[in-house]
Amino acid sequence: MAAVVSVINLKGGVGKTTTTVAVAQMLAGPFGRRVLVVDLDPQTNATVMLMGERAWAAQNAAGLTVAHLFRDALSGGGRFDLRRAILPGVGGVGEVDGLALLPSSLELIEIQEQLSSMPRGEFYAANPVEILRHALQPVLHEFDWVLVDCPPSLGIVTFNGLRMSRGYVMPTIPDVLSTYGVPQIMRRVRMFGDAFDTRIEPLGIVVNKYRAQSTVHNAQLHALVAASPAPIFRTIVPESNDVAGAAEFRPVSTLRQKWGARTYEAYRDLTAEILQRVEYGA
Repeated sequence: MAAVVSVINLKGGVGKTTTTVAVAQMLAGPFGRRVLVVDLDPQTNATVMLMGERAWAAQNAAGLTVAHLFRDALSGGGRFDLRRAILPGVGGVGEVDGLALLPSSLELIEIQEQLSSMPRGEFYAANPVEILRHALQPVLHEFDWVLVDCPPSLGIVTFNGLRMSRGYVMPTIPDVLSTYGVPQIMRRVRMFGDAFDTRIEPLGIVVNKYRAQSTVHNAQLHALVAASPAPIFRTIVPESNDVAGAAEFRPVSTLRQKWGARTYEAYRDLTAEILQRVEYGA
């Protein structure tokens, strides 16, 4: 069964989606894993990074996104074609094979407001936080890893990702505002897991967009290491113009071309750490 990990943070602009996409490409590239990215963020950034706007528009028009999966569940289920919605061979990097995507849609913004009133079905068996887990269950054996890019909130859509996850990763910028809510997020996730008698492991905090010359970043990094309620990954991802360029979907031959040498090495090392914690419990 696939190792399912959610990527979460309540603050925008901390590199949540970039981390999801980069780690997914490293898993599918240098580490040879079969990977599925599930984009639960209605901003669709991970989707556009991995397939481009034109292909996404066609997929959305055909009703083959995660938003349509949720809409199908709201209407009673049974019509959504999951296998057509999951797109293999995404990312546009020649050396990366085995990366698939369940794309998002802007329509998720409207749908997530309706999920709380979802009909519970016979014997109250239907639960709005179980939609994604039930839908993906038949295909999970086809992947080694599933990475879920969650929206910047702890609502029903994010809980769908967490419900099927064994753990979560939290990217953050090392400044006061970006790290302020970390204990609250962790407590809320723990309470959610307790409600289902399961533990959703905080795999670690990713220090992202780090500027070595910034006194603020250095001070906050020391504070995180000293007092963080979650493990801190050893790998620190530096701020880089290459990351902005990587957000654009364009075919390239290698991941080093995609991310730039320095950023590539950082995300490769981060992915190795995540692998160690999930697959080997180290």
